[in-house]
Amino acid sequence: MKKSFLQSLGPGLLFAGAAIGVSHLVQSTRAGAEFGFGLLWALLLVHIFKYPFFQFGPRYAAATGETLLDGYHKLGKGVLAIYYVLSFGTMFTIQAAVTVVTAGLASQLFGITNNLVLWSAILLFISILILLIGKYKLLDNLMKYIIIILTISTITAVSVALFSSKEAFDVTQIIPSGTVEITFLIAFLGWMPAPLDVSIWHSIWSVEKSKNTFIKIKPKDAIFDFNVGYLGTLILGICFVLLGALVMYKSGETFSNKGGVFASQLITLYTKNLGDLSYIFIAAAAFTTMFSTTITTLDASPRAMNRSSKLLFNRDFKFGYWFWIIFLFIGTFIILQCYLADMGSLIKIATILSFLTAPFYAILNYVLITGKHTPKEHQPKLFTRILSIVGIVFLIGFSIWFLMNL
Repeated sequence: MKKSFLQSLGPGLLFAGAAIGVSHLVQSTRAGAEFGFGLLWALLLVHIFKYPFFQFGPRYAAATGETLLDGYHKLGKGVLAIYYVLSFGTMFTIQAAVTVVTAGLASQLFGITNNLVLWSAILLFISILILLIGKYKLLDNLMKYIIIILTISTITAVSVALFSSKEAFDVTQIIPSGTVEITFLIAFLGWMPAPLDVSIWHSIWSVEKSKNTFIKIKPKDAIFDFNVGYLGTLILGICFVLLGALVMYKSGETFSNKGGVFASQLITLYTKNLGDLSYIFIAAAAFTTMFSTTITTLDASPRAMNRSSKLLFNRDFKFGYWFWIIFLFIGTFIILQCYLADMGSLIKIATILSFLTAPFYAILNYVLITGKHTPKEHQPKLFTRILSIVGIVFLIGFSIWFLMNL
């Protein structure tokens, strides 16, 4: 039983690795820096209302042995085609956004060069090597250590900040107003804890895990594994908001939109307020956060596009996964050349697009998990169904509110 539980862990940590990135390091820190503790309500609500739709990924994979993409195909070829177009339209922007932040941190930590496009290419090349040499198994094992380092270093940094703070805590919650603040809120919610299409990636990793271990993972174990990863994203999300609030709120500093400058500001502000000894913890937390996201997104998008291509065109592409990885690498490189000077806009575009497409994925996942393609015994109970419907209303409502305030 113990061995089975340990073997079932993995996809949930990969989910955490993909989720804990720009949403936490950049957006959560900005939320704390600009609003103090005022947006904790948004952080908690979005975790609650997105929860069922993320959970449906591993639930469906464990119940049927298929990915969500196979399920979308059963709902209709047109449905999968819409996903294909949406994914193709956003995958390069998402990869570019997470890679440039990682590159900015790498340039600060390791020096060598301040050229973020070169650093991005190096990091993507290292990620490709890891995926080429170890494939899914190495990624699965590596993520366990990355998440442990990330959690320890982040909680340590928060603890130091809490003990160092001499200011009284103001936990008044804030409802943003005006186009700028509302746009930030939507961007914050868009990738918190992750874009909803990460549920598709999770289902792919779950199926891959079963193939590699030759063990059919039970839905109960798959959901527990997911819950471990999801709880981790919530705790670390709160940690980064606290760090931003305790260290940067009312400091008079404003973040640069340039990747290298932003990374320098982030690390300098922390060490200035928490002391030079905190540098190693902040540096480890920041870099492992972003590198884990860079490698997991580089693995997941090509897997999803390769599987979608196979289902849509009804044929196997022998090197489809590697074709999409190289294609993603080239597309990311081109976008970085165009948007390098304005990292903030790049991240804003990626996160807002993710939020506006969230209702589409939420509805699809709900229809699939409660329909005829999922065995009755593995379908969600009444409470989860109600939470799902409320979550769909929440996502659609906030999208309409945003569009009305543009």
